[in-house]
Amino acid sequence: MDWRSAIKGFKSYLKLEKSLSDNSIQAYSRDIDKLFQFSEMQRVKLKPDTVSLNDLRRFIITLNELGMIASSQARILSGVKAFYKYLLMEDLINIDPSELLEAPRLSRKLPDVLNIDEINRLIGAIDLSKPEGPRNKAILEVLYSCGLRVSELTGLKISNLYLDIDFIKVTGKGNKERLVPIGNEAKKALLIWLQQVRVHLDIKKGEDDYVFLNRRGAHLTREMIFIIIKNLAESIGLKKTTSPHTFRHSFATHLIENGADLRAVQEMLGHESITTTEIYTHLDREYLRSTIIEFHPRS
Repeated sequence: MDWRSAIKGFKSYLKLEKSLSDNSIQAYSRDIDKLFQFSEMQRVKLKPDTVSLNDLRRFIITLNELGMIASSQARILSGVKAFYKYLLMEDLINIDPSELLEAPRLSRKLPDVLNIDEINRLIGAIDLSKPEGPRNKAILEVLYSCGLRVSELTGLKISNLYLDIDFIKVTGKGNKERLVPIGNEAKKALLIWLQQVRVHLDIKKGEDDYVFLNRRGAHLTREMIFIIIKNLAESIGLKKTTSPHTFRHSFATHLIENGADLRAVQEMLGHESITTTEIYTHLDREYLRSTIIEFHPRS
């Protein structure tokens, strides 16, 4: 049994027997397509009738690691259960692997995920008339556009900006480098900061290659990024706990929610589990760039 024919049959079942709307059918289809993407990432590729309970548990854990919020995980889990209920009813499988599937209990609470309106309000609250305004806007745009860790942002170098091809090179955990596409809004904000504001700073020796500097010409610390975001959240009365990592989780969640391929999101996040194993296929730069353009809310 192959995934495409199984999903096609499932969609026909939802339409003809369950009388669901086109929007509901597409939502279910996207959920199962994510499971299909996950199956394609495995060293030994899975088919609908060879997926086990442990495979499904690892799938949900993968969604969790990408930063997907609990309610979205629950919705996908519901879609997976409906899919396997259909396969069982059609005698395409003998055992339903999703019957005992439950959402994983998280050992730690994931940061809140901001919706696109909250992202826009935070960016809109920046006072661009102040010297640090364009810099702070570029910081938030880059965090959200590229899904960076705070250490990757503070360590970002001008020599690693390839804005002519809409990419930046990021140094992540373990000094592993990766190329990440940058969206139009982030690129525009970054160029304004670099070309109109940063050029007028008196930059300290040895700090000239860092993208983001303070008013004394030294690169920003992690703590300063936290303070900038905390103050902006307070200024708009945002009750959610908001930090640089909130933008990273929002980046991943919004891309996945909008239909982006799981492999592309994992590649852009630079997860340790991907860069240290050969389980995942390497994706070409144009594919990553097209993912940002098509699925990122601010691109």
